[in-house]
Amino acid sequence: FLSPRNIYNLFMQSAVIATLAVGITVVLLLGDIDLSAAATAGVCAALLGVLVLAGVPGPIACLIVMGVGIIMGTAQGVLIAYVGIPSFVVTLAGLLGFQGLMQKILPTGNLNVGDPFVRGFARVLLPDVFGWVLALACIAAFAWLSLRKQGQRKARGLELDSTAAVWGQIAFFGALMLATVATLNSYRSVPLLIVLLMAITALVGWITTSTPYGRSVFSVGGNPESARRVGINVKRIRVSAFAIVGLMAAIGGIFGASRFGSVSYTAFAGGSLLLESIGAAVIGGTSLFGGRGSVWNAILGALVIGSLGNGLDLSGASAADKLMFSGAILLLAVAIDAV
Repeated sequence: FLSPRNIYNLFMQSAVIATLAVGITVVLLLGDIDLSAAATAGVCAALLGVLVLAGVPGPIACLIVMGVGIIMGTAQGVLIAYVGIPSFVVTLAGLLGFQGLMQKILPTGNLNVGDPFVRGFARVLLPDVFGWVLALACIAAFAWLSLRKQGQRKARGLELDSTAAVWGQIAFFGALMLATVATLNSYRSVPLLIVLLMAITALVGWITTSTPYGRSVFSVGGNPESARRVGINVKRIRVSAFAIVGLMAAIGGIFGASRFGSVSYTAFAGGSLLLESIGAAVIGGTSLFGGRGSVWNAILGALVIGSLGNGLDLSGASAADKLMFSGAILLLAVAIDAV
């Protein structure tokens, strides 16, 4: 299970789940939920396949698909925020409607995607040296941010973490990054797909934790009425959060089409992608009640879900066993959160 080849495959298998989980986390922070994320990813992936088949250049097709994802998410957000329909109902309707739309776009249920630009997301591997340089850059950035945070808290007279704890976190992060790069390089190399996923997660993480918008998201999730009374436009925050989910779903659709080299109904809308994505966000520690969570934890949750399925596959477990184990772990994670 811990062979470099299997760990490489685990990262690649978890990439689409992690991408959707990052988007779903933003909505969960508001105390809402999006049941249509996987179907949105399927529609966007199907549209991408049709566009490149029609001769549209890969980069332009990807931009069009991302725009469509934002529109799909925004439309649902408007119904939730301005019409007042619960997110569960709106996104459940979206799940059913987008499943039908995907079947309309893919009458045969499957479409091969051979565009070199799209396939490049999953096929391109970084040179080994570049992987090491990237790891060292990430470690340096993490150390700088940690020490900067300590300095800012000290200047404001706030409680500080111990020096040993700060440097311990930096050392642990550094060891994790170097071990990951060493493992991936020992099999093939660091895939571009994983680098893009980490970069997108870092951007969403920065937006949700280090900007006024991010503080507004946490405020609305913690107490919508209090957020409204201090001047936060709760409705706009909700719409924008669902637009972010739509964008992340579109990116997940692009990543999925790149990795599989095809688009199928089963791989996106008809399979377990939605439940695994929501499960990854919840197992990562994001509260279903809103106001608490992290997009980085969603990545860890996706790896847990992926490891579970991967390990059960390698041990020869049946599909029924996989479903029961996944359900039990998801229920346990939510129970811990509730308690």
